[in-house]
Amino acid sequence: MESKNILQFDGISVRFGGVTAVDNVSFHLSKGELLGLIGPNGAGKTTIMRAITGVVKPQEGTVTLDGQPLNGKPIFSRIRMGLGLSQQLVRPFKQMTVIENVAFAAGASKTEQPFFSLFKVNRTEEREKALSLLKLVGIEKVAEASPANLPLGFLKRLELARALALEPKLLLLDEPLAGLNHIEAEKLADVLLKLNQQGQSIILIEHNLKEVMRICGRLVVVDNGHKLHEGDPRKVMENPAVRDAYLGKE
Repeated sequence: MESKNILQFDGISVRFGGVTAVDNVSFHLSKGELLGLIGPNGAGKTTIMRAITGVVKPQEGTVTLDGQPLNGKPIFSRIRMGLGLSQQLVRPFKQMTVIENVAFAAGASKTEQPFFSLFKVNRTEEREKALSLLKLVGIEKVAEASPANLPLGFLKRLELARALALEPKLLLLDEPLAGLNHIEAEKLADVLLKLNQQGQSIILIEHNLKEVMRICGRLVVVDNGHKLHEGDPRKVMENPAVRDAYLGKE
C-alpha cells in the first residue's frame, strides 16, 4: 500500500558526546504539504534536517522517504531517492553563469556514470529546463550573469532553482528568507507557496514567522531538542508553551 506520507521521522534522537541535540522527536510530512519547522535558536532544527539528509547519524529512530528507509544511506543516495536541499549559505559555482549552475544540477543523472557522461556533450535539454526553473523563481533576466555579481536575493532564488533541478520528491529549505528585506522575503515566500500549490512537498526551516504563518499549512515546533507542539499555525502560536519558548516566561 502506497504511503500518503512523503516523510516519516520516527523517534529520532541525536547525541554529540554527552549533549542530546534531538530527543525522541517524531513527525511526518504528507505528500504535497508545506510544513514549517520552527523554534528558537539552538532548538535542534538544523540537527533534525541533518538527520534527514544524512549529515548526522541518529543514535535512535528511523527516517523514511516515500516509504523507503534512509537510515545508513549516504547523502548522495538520499538525493537520488528524491531528497532536495536548499541551504542557508549559498555556494554556487562562481566560474559558471546562473543558467549553467542550474543546468549542471539538471544534468546530474548523466554524471552518475562518468565514463558514459563523456559522450553526452549536448546540454540543450538541461539548459531549457534550467531556463524554465529560472523563470519559475523569477530570475531568468540574469540567466547569463555570473553569480559573483548578484545580490543575496537573487542568489537565494538560484539556490532554490538548483535544488528544484533535481526534481525532488521532498524539498528541504534551510532559512531561505534569512538576510532578505521584507519585500524580498515576501516575494520569495510567494514562490514557495506557488511551488507547493503545484504539488511540491516542502519542509521549511525559517525564523521569519510572519511569512511562515502566511504560507505554511502546519507547523512543528521544537525547543531544546524536544518537539514542543504541532498543528494549525495560529493554534500552535497561541499555545502558552510555544509563546514561552519564543518570548520567555513572564
